[in-house]
Amino acid sequence: MARSAARRVVFVLFDDCLLLDFAGPLQAFELACETSEVGRAPYVWQICSLKGGPVKTSSGLEVMTSALADCDRGHIDTLIVGGGPGVHRAAAEAALVDWFRLAAPKARRVCSVCTGTFILAAAGLLRGRRAVTHWGSCDLLRAKYPDVSVQVDPVFVHDRGIWTSAGVTAGIDLALTLLEDDLGHREAMRIARRLVVFLKRPGGQAQFSVPLSMQASEDRAFEKISSWMQDNLGGDLRVESLAERAGMSPRTFARVFRQKTGRTPGKAVEELRVEAARRALEESASPIKEIAARAGFQSEEHLRRAFRRRLNVLPHDYRVRFYHGQRQ
Repeated sequence: MARSAARRVVFVLFDDCLLLDFAGPLQAFELACETSEVGRAPYVWQICSLKGGPVKTSSGLEVMTSALADCDRGHIDTLIVGGGPGVHRAAAEAALVDWFRLAAPKARRVCSVCTGTFILAAAGLLRGRRAVTHWGSCDLLRAKYPDVSVQVDPVFVHDRGIWTSAGVTAGIDLALTLLEDDLGHREAMRIARRLVVFLKRPGGQAQFSVPLSMQASEDRAFEKISSWMQDNLGGDLRVESLAERAGMSPRTFARVFRQKTGRTPGKAVEELRVEAARRALEESASPIKEIAARAGFQSEEHLRRAFRRRLNVLPHDYRVRFYHGQRQ
């Protein structure tokens, strides 16, 4: 690919933005160029802000930027904006919002990371579209922009050329998917390994896992139940058994469990087992039937049904895509 044909990626920053929201994706695009021959890098990039000059991120680190007035809106391949504490001030900047409104239709794809979704929404770019943001801001996004179909769980969402992603590190997942679309699966996996990313998460995966949801509880006894469940996926994890271990009635346990995790016990058990099976598929070449049994599924067919429900993919296809044992 000649340099003149390199895809141009534009990152837009604002005061009090989150450093990792743009630095993570930027690093992924840079690594895509690291093994290219001179003059044949697949990407070039520009870091911009409304007025240009140094922009102070929420961590206090300043980043030098070009002014949006000097950014050629007509030749943008990928447009990316992140989030951060300053995003709502930025979304109220008429000049910034107008620039996005004019630039977005000319770009091949437009992306937001974390709460950067609010800037795209302010520009009217998400009207009638599905979108996601950091889980802690989904309710606010829904309230401010009722014409946006807010998705709570996914790591990222693609709807007609506009990509929105969840909190912070989801920007890396998004960037890897964009790179896979452009350069192929093998190259995306090479970059993921260079970033020491444990797994390139598919967009439909939940923003945070069941174990993390349960560990976030301040109830230490409840956290112990969570650890026991993860260590005994092949055991009796019916509500009655879990309630007895917790010293509660089944009805009370089910109610408290849902309050603390946002899930019914049955749904949480299935998700824990799916996560265990996922890890095994990524890390081992064991037969799928054996993995299903170790994860606590009654049969391989039960595993397939759970994968289809939770991940919208079959176990075999998941392994083909994410098995880490492939030649590196």
